[in-house]
Amino acid sequence: MREKEEEWLGDIDPNVNALARYLTRQNNGVKVYEIKSYFHPDLKIEVHEMSDGSTYALDIDKRWYMV
Repeated sequence: MREKEEEWLGDIDPNVNALARYLTRQNNGVKVYEIKSYFHPDLKIEVHEMSDGSTYALDIDKRWYMV
């Protein structure tokens, strides 16, 4: 049996549902969902606050990163 390759945050599809699924897997199956999204005035990007207390955004190449 082959081990599953580890998935990285930057490899996740550039949509909030994919981010939530990834974070739920990382959180041992405890559901993570978006609390709110808004335009960050200093960063000049849309950011997504998640129920696990973390905040994420997409970079110019449409890859997720933690803000």
